[in-house]
Amino acid sequence: MNDHHSAVDVTARAGSAVPESLVDRVRDRLAASGDQPTPSRVAAALSAEGEVLGDTAVLDVVIALRSELAGAGPLEALLRQEKVTDVLVNGPESVWIDRGCGLERAAVGFRDESAVRRLAQRLAASANRRLDEATPYVDARLPDGSRLHAVLPPVAPRGTCISLRIPRQSAFALPDLVAVGAIPQAAAPWLAALVESRAAFLVSGGTGSGKTTLLSALLSIAPPSERILIVEDSGELDPDHEHVVRLEVRPPNVEGSGHVSMRDLVRQALRMRPDRLVVGEVRGAEVVDLLAALNTGHEGGCGTVHANSATGVPARLEALALAAGLGREALHSQVAAGLDAVIHIERDRRGHRRVSGIHALHRGSDALVSSSPAVIFGNDNVELGPYGPQLARRLGVQTPERIMPSGR
Repeated sequence: MNDHHSAVDVTARAGSAVPESLVDRVRDRLAASGDQPTPSRVAAALSAEGEVLGDTAVLDVVIALRSELAGAGPLEALLRQEKVTDVLVNGPESVWIDRGCGLERAAVGFRDESAVRRLAQRLAASANRRLDEATPYVDARLPDGSRLHAVLPPVAPRGTCISLRIPRQSAFALPDLVAVGAIPQAAAPWLAALVESRAAFLVSGGTGSGKTTLLSALLSIAPPSERILIVEDSGELDPDHEHVVRLEVRPPNVEGSGHVSMRDLVRQALRMRPDRLVVGEVRGAEVVDLLAALNTGHEGGCGTVHANSATGVPARLEALALAAGLGREALHSQVAAGLDAVIHIERDRRGHRRVSGIHALHRGSDALVSSSPAVIFGNDNVELGPYGPQLARRLGVQTPERIMPSGR
C-alpha cells in the first residue's frame, strides 16, 4: 500500500498487525450498538469477535476508528495547517490542498472509496443535510464555518468528491492585503475611497481569486456607526466590524419544503434598516432586488460576482436578470443608475491573487452599460483610464498625472 495511506491505515503503523477486515468488523459492531470507539468498547468489540489484542494494537484500532467517526478523518491535519484555504478529495488516492499559491498534492489518502463516502456523508450529517442516492450532492456550511461540497457516484462516476473551503481564523485588513502583495500600496486609497464615499460596487473575479477576502477587508473599514446587512448562500464574509447582521439561505428539507432563497433574504434585509446591503455573491434572481435597492436610496451596497474580466460584468448581470424576468433595457437602466464601479481581482497561473484595477460603469449611445477602465493598478503605481477622472471626482481622490490612452 502507498506511503500516503499511513495516516489512515492501521496496518501501516509500526509494530501493528491489525488486519483491515478486523477493523471493519469492529466498526460495524460499534455502529450497530451506537457505541463510541473508546478503548474499553473497542476491546469489548474485539473480544466479541473472538480476538484478544495487546494494548498497542487496541489503541491502533481506536485511532483508526476515531479518525473516521470524528472530525474530518485523515483530512483533519490538513485543515489545521496554516495558510490552507481549500482541501479537495477526488478519490481515495487523490487529495489536494491550496495554500494560496495553487493546488498541490497532499501526502494523505483514504483506504478505499467507501471511506471517502462515509466521510462525505458524516460531514453532511453534521450540517443537518442529506447525502445519499436520492440526494447525491450537498452544499453546506459545517459547524466550524468550513464550506462543504460533496458529490456521490454515479453523478461523480470515478468516486465520491469532497471540496472543503476553510474560513480564515482572522479577517484580512487592507494593510494585510498590501503586505502580501494582493493590493499595490498605491491602490489602497482608491479602494478605501469606494467605501468611504458610499459608492455602490461589485468585486469581480474567477473562482478562488479572493473576492470574498477583499470584500471583507473593505467592509471592515466602514464606519462603526453603520449597520451592515449581509445576505449569503453560505456564510463566508467575515468583516471586522461591530454591527454586522447575517442572513443565510435555507435549503429545502427532505420533503422539498422550507426553502428560503437569496431573493427572499434580500427583500427581508431591506426591511431591517440596513446602512449597507451586501450580497455575498450575485448569481441568481437576487440581482433584480439588489439593483432595485441601489436605485431607491440604499447607498453603499456591494457584493461579488463571478466574471472573467471587469468588462464582462454587464453581460453577466444581464444574463442573470433575463433569467429572472427583467428585460435588457430595464436591467441596463438599473445598472447605470445604481452601480458605480467594479473592482476586479485576478489569479495568475502560479495561484497569486492580485487586484488589477477599478472599472467605471457608463451608459453608451445605444443605452447599454459598459465597463471601462478607470484605474489600473501596476506593481507600484496607478494609471488612470479614460473614466479615471470621472471616478476620482465621484470618490474625492486626487488623481495621478499619468493617464492611459483611451484606446488601451
